[in-house]
Amino acid sequence: MKFLFKTKCIAVSCLLAQSFYAQEKENDSLKVTQLEELVINSVRAKAKNPITFTNVSQKQIEERNLGQDIPVLLNYLPSVVTTTDAGNGVGYTYMRVRGSDGSRINVTLNGVPFNDSESQGTFFVNLPDFASSLQSVQLQRGVGTSTNGAGAFGASLNMQTKPYQEEAHAEIATAIGSFNTQKHTLSFGTGLHNNFEINGRLSKINSDGYIDRASSNMLGYLFNVNYVKESTLINLIAFGGKEKTYQAWNGLEDLEKLKNDRTYNSAGLYYDENGNEQFYDDETDNYWQNHFQLHWSEEWNNYWKSNLALHYTKGKGYFEQYKEDENLTDYYLPAYNGNSVSDLVRKRWLNNDFFGTTFSINYKKDKTDIIFGGAANRYLGLHYGEVIWTPFYIPNTNRYYDNFGNKDDVNFYAKASQQFNKLNVFADFQYRMVFYEATSTKFNAVNDTFRFFNPKIGLNYELNAKNSFYGFAGIANKEPRRDDYENDANKPERLYDFEAGWKLNSKKIRLTANTFYMLYKNQLVLTGALNDVGSPIFTNSGKSYRIGLEIESAIQFSQKIILQANVTLSQNKNIDFYFQRNGELQNLGNTNSAYSPNLVGATALNFLPIKDLQLTLLGKYVSKQYMGNINSENSILNAYGTLDFNANYIWNINKGVKSIVFSALVNNILNLEYESNGYFYTYDDDWTNPNQVTTVEGVGYYPQAGINFLAGVTIKF
Repeated sequence: MKFLFKTKCIAVSCLLAQSFYAQEKENDSLKVTQLEELVINSVRAKAKNPITFTNVSQKQIEERNLGQDIPVLLNYLPSVVTTTDAGNGVGYTYMRVRGSDGSRINVTLNGVPFNDSESQGTFFVNLPDFASSLQSVQLQRGVGTSTNGAGAFGASLNMQTKPYQEEAHAEIATAIGSFNTQKHTLSFGTGLHNNFEINGRLSKINSDGYIDRASSNMLGYLFNVNYVKESTLINLIAFGGKEKTYQAWNGLEDLEKLKNDRTYNSAGLYYDENGNEQFYDDETDNYWQNHFQLHWSEEWNNYWKSNLALHYTKGKGYFEQYKEDENLTDYYLPAYNGNSVSDLVRKRWLNNDFFGTTFSINYKKDKTDIIFGGAANRYLGLHYGEVIWTPFYIPNTNRYYDNFGNKDDVNFYAKASQQFNKLNVFADFQYRMVFYEATSTKFNAVNDTFRFFNPKIGLNYELNAKNSFYGFAGIANKEPRRDDYENDANKPERLYDFEAGWKLNSKKIRLTANTFYMLYKNQLVLTGALNDVGSPIFTNSGKSYRIGLEIESAIQFSQKIILQANVTLSQNKNIDFYFQRNGELQNLGNTNSAYSPNLVGATALNFLPIKDLQLTLLGKYVSKQYMGNINSENSILNAYGTLDFNANYIWNINKGVKSIVFSALVNNILNLEYESNGYFYTYDDDWTNPNQVTTVEGVGYYPQAGINFLAGVTIKF
């Protein structure tokens, strides 16, 4: 690693193959550093564990953090595919790993679950500019190590917020860019005084979006109080945000508009009395989310350390919609002068509370490292809808549905890592219990209990100072989501994950080659269709598998030129997939899994021409993918490749102002017209010929922005 620091590669922003650059830090002389790591070490993989993972450091996040959301900042990691509704990386953004969507990626914030308990999705839009408060990120691919919250079926993403700093500091950052994008951030820290330190951040992000009216207006914050004394670290964190975004989840179904009017957005569309096309101004999504965490880390002696966390999250919000020609009886509203069909405006609310505890105790001595931990969490969610306007009258408080979803999630795990000369043996056993009660307008009351045992074992063998080999096998289980019950796909899933790899670590080259085989039972696969609020619909596919090869590399050609690259080659198949076509149930054999490209690759060429200046050319390629599971040619999402350019210059002053950092990012410099996401649906049409049912296919796309830029200045005091 020394040559990386000599060439300032620690400042590289490409976010590729960061495990080559960031290994697990161990500093036995600093107890506080160890305690800070303990907050997240219970759910993170370590360097010698036989787990496929990538680390991302604070500096690597900062250099591209100009207003785009966390999934976009992680776009160049191995096996990652990202997309955004607004087309420019601001607002609602999503990521897939090895073809698995966000509801199958376990996300924790300082070891505390972040996935929504019912949808199991991750909505980073609710944490505006959270990247500005991050110390580090680890992305584990596959089953990974035991973690808290929703089961990991594609990856685990763990994020750690910044720790305290001993010296007082302040920072002002601002960025502007295409589509009237603006980001303004103020952060500060008091420094450590009498064992206490306070730091915080306030952020505001606005953007008009690439897509018409796909605007974002977001406020974010984080405040952190630390108590530090010898072997004790107590950390109280409050963070969250408020977002208002104009809906852009409809995509674009009109292929003619896709060619000639790519930014067209049908959300809020209605026709006035003269038949003219109009758009409702308040077709918006509005949500507030506030997180509170209390962490207590203690070093009891040279061998034993513990961490206990209490947490509470409050979320509340709604989205508003203009609906044409709705049946008033569906909303329990009376007809008006004989009119039972009417336009109306509705709000659909989600009001939830999430609270609980996570805990771990770590024994580490010589070549033995053992962690016992777990979590107990409760989610209380309310779902209700209101009609707030009709052209005939404005209803009094009217709830046309009022449902709930309550969920308890308890898990215990034990992890052990033992070094035997050159061989490291890793074992990880988790027992998880899930209790779910819910009501809905689409299903009868649910009262389900799930009990899962998730074992993992692996070996890591160091052949010599440069080469090591590892193997891993693990089982994961996952409960259905609320939407799965509504779509009658309520079977729990099971994943058998097998991984093996080789790591090369030489002076000029770092390389990892990893093979994986993931076998699913009752896997919930994306059908490609969306429900009436833009969320994807899943179905149980029986058996399916993913098999592939991931290669990460970093090559230093000279003191000024470093190349990083990764590529994933895979096959993703449903086994004996059944589908109802033209009124008949057919066995389509082995079909391609939806949203699972066979090739995903990324590169970053880093050039350091002079001191403190870094120029990076970034490339991303995603091969064609099917948006459904029936191998329909109509469901193909075309391959695309993009090039971005990133520049960073640090002006060190050290006179009142420590430094001024200038950053610039030009996205899609080739101005490619492409779609990174879409949807595919089918329905049986028997209206034209009652004696014959015909399966009709439909498709929609999410266009992404052409060439666009972001530029920022950060002043550090």
